[in-house]
Formats: sequence, structure tokens, C-alpha cells
Amino acid sequence: MEYPVQVIAFPKFLGQHQDQFAFAYTIQITNQSDVAITLRNRHWIITHGDGSKEEVIGEGVVGETPELEPGASYSYTSGALIPTPVGSMKGSYGFETRDGESFRAEIPEFALHAPDSLH
Repeated sequence: MEYPVQVIAFPKFLGQHQDQFAFAYTIQITNQSDVAITLRNRHWIITHGDGSKEEVIGEGVVGETPELEPGASYSYTSGALIPTPVGSMKGSYGFETRDGESFRAEIPEFALHAPDSLH
């Protein structure tokens, strides 16, 4: 069964630290279904400007497994360090309904770029 979940990302460049580029991103998750859901895990694919990729898989987000009632939203801020001034992130969240049904919601790809890095 499909459960509609809206995921919106708001990335921000924080600066360069040694040979890494630091980004923060705020994610807003909205449960658009008519059942309560709990975020259980995350799967990120981070693509660097040189085409290399890294995967991040883990439980919850920022140490939490939020439950979202129908129509409710949850936001959190996290970060990424990448070796290039340009990159992107995408992935999915794993959710579970109160009835124990598991499903995944896509995280649309969003760009990471330092100012003046795109010509």
C-alpha cells in the first residue's frame, strides 16, 4: 500500500573546513496519509562533484524516530561534509504504520553547492 509522505530539503553552505566543504540541510517531512507513521531508518546517497558516491544508512534521524500523526510535520537539521564544492543528496526514509506495515518514502535529490562554484 502507498502512504503519501512529502519530503522537502533546504540545503545551506556553511563554509570550507580544511579540504572539505560543509553543508547543513533542514528536512521537513509531512505525513499526507490518513494513518500514523513512525520514521524508522534512513538511506542517503551523496554524490560528490567528481562523480564519486557515498552511502549513509542508519536508524532514525538525528537520534530520533519521530511518529507523525496524519497531517503532521517533523523537521530536523543535519549536515554533510564532502570533498568537492558541488554535490547532491537523495535517498529514502523507512517508515512503519501502527499496524506494523513497512514502506519507504523517497527523498528527492537536492543540490549542494558552495557560492561561486557554479558557473
